[in-house]
Amino acid sequence: MPPPRLSILTHLRPNFITFHRSAPNGSTPIRPSLLRYSRLFSHTPANAAVTRKYRDPYSLAQARQRKAANIARQAVLKKEREAVLGDPVRGITTPWIESLNRPIPPPVPQPPPKSNAEASNSPTPTPSQAEGYLTDGIRPSEFAAALQYSFDLTKPLEPTASDLTLSDPAIAERATREHAARHASAVTSMARILTLENANTHARRRANIQRCIETFGRHHTDHYLTPRAPSNVQHNPEKPAPPEKTPRAGPDVGSSEVQIAVLTTKIQGLVSYFSQGNRKDQAKKRRLRLLVHKRQKLLKYLQRKERGSARWENVVKTLGLTEGTWRGEITL
Repeated sequence: MPPPRLSILTHLRPNFITFHRSAPNGSTPIRPSLLRYSRLFSHTPANAAVTRKYRDPYSLAQARQRKAANIARQAVLKKEREAVLGDPVRGITTPWIESLNRPIPPPVPQPPPKSNAEASNSPTPTPSQAEGYLTDGIRPSEFAAALQYSFDLTKPLEPTASDLTLSDPAIAERATREHAARHASAVTSMARILTLENANTHARRRANIQRCIETFGRHHTDHYLTPRAPSNVQHNPEKPAPPEKTPRAGPDVGSSEVQIAVLTTKIQGLVSYFSQGNRKDQAKKRRLRLLVHKRQKLLKYLQRKERGSARWENVVKTLGLTEGTWRGEITL
């Protein structure tokens, strides 16, 4: 019985068929063998559509037009999203953020109020507002006291009663002038050493962190910010009363507001570092991502706890934070 015929063999092209060589004695008949069997069905619908599109100029122009419209629409949506959410890293530049990159000179001292009513109405200035900042955590008042002590320690000795007849007034006056000139030169040199204008990045960051503690710490903001409204949950009289909170000892250095401000200070420092052309520092890029996501978690926690209270508004407006800093996924 002859073998069944395969209709597919009639459609095979010559480059898909090879023939085995016959045996030397000529006893083996010639039989076809299929090579590259996976290419037999190369004319799939997808390949046919691609071929048809590239053969038809009208279809090709339509595809390019649809692609260009899609890209343009994506760009418009991206700009709208960025305008609504803002920059997730930098946020909005505020006067307080701008002051992080330059030292704050001590303000001009104001005269004390004349009456108790004026004293009660005037806001209590923080140490940062009253004194300013120097390197190594030194206060201007401490610096002035040290200078005065040095001046008193090195000034010429006054002549005693027995030496008044023997001493020359001109020599004593000249010694006093020389001492005052040396002291003025020393004051100028020490002021240049301790100013933040000549300090390194580490000293400026420490001063900025101290500013964050004194500006956003609850030991200071509790005096002028309205506290959050108490919850309506009534206490069960059958259960014991919850323990009272331990009163704060010293300045507030661990609240969410202070941590967010400190993280924002560090993020601004890294952003200015990358803006100077250091874009290949992978270690600093990883640190920037960690700081941004840690700040996002703290902002979500503060928003959930404060419910848009005065503390929340104070932090967001002062630091220039937008919704992009705490809402959605942040990719750098």
